[in-house]
Amino acid sequence: MSLEGMAKAQTPIPLDVAFRVAPGELLALVGHSGSGKTTLLRRIAGLWRPDIARVAVGGTTWLDTAAGINLPTHRRRLGIVFQNYALFPHMTAAQNVMAAMDVADPAEATRILDLVNLDGLADRKPAQLSGGQQQRVAVARKPQALLLDEPFSAVDRATRERLYAEILALRAHLAMPVVLVTHDMNEAQLLADRMVVIAAGKIVREGTTAQVMSDPDALRAMGIREIAAMLPAVIVAHDPDGLTRLNTDAGPLFLPGVDGAPGTTIRVRIMAHEVILSRARPEGLSAQNILAGTVTRIVEGQGPAMMVHIAIGDHEILARITRRAAGQMALQPGETVHAILKSMSVARDHVGRTAERVEMPQ
Repeated sequence: MSLEGMAKAQTPIPLDVAFRVAPGELLALVGHSGSGKTTLLRRIAGLWRPDIARVAVGGTTWLDTAAGINLPTHRRRLGIVFQNYALFPHMTAAQNVMAAMDVADPAEATRILDLVNLDGLADRKPAQLSGGQQQRVAVARKPQALLLDEPFSAVDRATRERLYAEILALRAHLAMPVVLVTHDMNEAQLLADRMVVIAAGKIVREGTTAQVMSDPDALRAMGIREIAAMLPAVIVAHDPDGLTRLNTDAGPLFLPGVDGAPGTTIRVRIMAHEVILSRARPEGLSAQNILAGTVTRIVEGQGPAMMVHIAIGDHEILARITRRAAGQMALQPGETVHAILKSMSVARDHVGRTAERVEMPQ
């Protein structure tokens, strides 16, 4: 079932936003603090009513100010995960999951907890669970739509990476729309199918990661240091020296210690400011990764930098270079360039599995 939302208001901040999330899709709301991201989640959850709004899930209207419809939060089949997990402290893990069900089903609650690797913990209360385990309980409720507001900021990196995989598995299993509010662009790019960039209560850009990263206005709204592209790759082998060999549309890519078995499809987040360009294929470099591609376009910035878009097979990477460098290289669309990337410039948490390859527990 899909999630459709629209809201217009003047307080607490000016807001004029509308979007749709398809079944099984994860939509990331990104933007600076105060842009209106969390306010939108509160509107969907029924925790705030704007001047003009409509929320519908699977054809059922939860809120329609024009028609006088406003279901209370407890009647909206929602999973809501905030930084503090929002669990009922007096209930067990299983009871927390059943609280989101139309009809309480202990067996189904236990099965869903098993799905997020919480088998054997159904009878524990939140105080008896670690932060990561509490997060999994919050995710495991079986809603018609799942709202995530900065949900991973309070857990360590290892737990966060496991939760990423579990979010992908759970949403694929339940085919529910998911809305993620995050300030972490790496998180948004690894998890989201689409992104909505919000600034001052309005949508600046909506689309896939590639589409958003091609829009200068969206890039300014997100912050120039966050500019990156996602490149699909397949794990080929783990070498004895600690590097993992990946295969991409442009050839091999070597990164340190990527988790996963050979044949696993992953996505690699490549930061634009970490890419160096060369007209000819360089020799004798310490950098292990040299990917050949074609310049598709060059976007001028407001300062001394320019953004070069480079086609790598059916995908694209970005290089942020100076105007001077672009002029010295005489770069033009249609020309072949070589993108150079140090293996150590890709952070471990900038590599993630795709939703299609997440295996469901039996």
